[in-house]
Amino acid sequence: MRRLILRDRSVVKLTLGIFLFTFSYTALADGYRILLSNDDGIESPLLEFLKGELETISDVEVVVSAPLENQSGSSQASESGRLEVTRIEKNGEFFGVAVDGKPATSVRYGLRVLGESDPFDLVVTGINRGANVGNVSHLSGTVGAAMEGLYNGIPAIAVSGAFPTTNEGAAAGVVKQLIAHYRDAGAPRGTVISVNVPGGELKGVVARPMGESYIASAGYDVIEAVGDTTVYDAKRRIAEATDSMNDTYAYQQGYITLTPLKFDWTDYEMLDELDDWGIDLK
Repeated sequence: MRRLILRDRSVVKLTLGIFLFTFSYTALADGYRILLSNDDGIESPLLEFLKGELETISDVEVVVSAPLENQSGSSQASESGRLEVTRIEKNGEFFGVAVDGKPATSVRYGLRVLGESDPFDLVVTGINRGANVGNVSHLSGTVGAAMEGLYNGIPAIAVSGAFPTTNEGAAAGVVKQLIAHYRDAGAPRGTVISVNVPGGELKGVVARPMGESYIASAGYDVIEAVGDTTVYDAKRRIAEATDSMNDTYAYQQGYITLTPLKFDWTDYEMLDELDDWGIDLK
């Protein structure tokens, strides 16, 4: 692999607006530009695999802007100020750019710089190593990068799963079907479709709401204690879902899940109750 390093020493200040509309977005008929990113880093073979799969779609251009290194669990965190971007070549051909930052920063850079004169129609993130079903989605860099697309007014799809398995082909197939639907009927504005593909034999594809976490904290083990400093190792355990109607349960039963996610975390049922609490200026 050959790397040509481009450094921008200027401080880029981006004023971001959230343009989340309820109507559908339809791309121009003469082509379709996809910005592809992930949170596992630009060296991920699953990123390269998905790029190749998406490039088989007629009249589609796929541009990669991904983190330089693994940034799993970074949600939608991003950097401001100086940004270092590296041009990446694979097999003697241009592959994409590696951004020394978080997944959301990679998407922001891609949309604002690589898409400045020729805007993107869609952001796709993945294929992630590890599922993002349930409320783990809030922590996911893959989902966070897709949300950055929405933050900039661009539809987005996030795809994750129990990889490496033989099911990455099924994951790419589902994404390609979603893209075909977006191009034919329009993409939902303000919604990320989160795709999660389990390992093993697949039973089908279902749409399900976000469920409980399949990864539970099991505390911390002490590794080393020196003076006032203690080093811990976090422990986790796999939790079985109990609600048969959510995405975590369906995923654990062998189904590919499609979950529509939005920015708005408001508990609307709580709004009126809060008014009744009588909280005021004292």
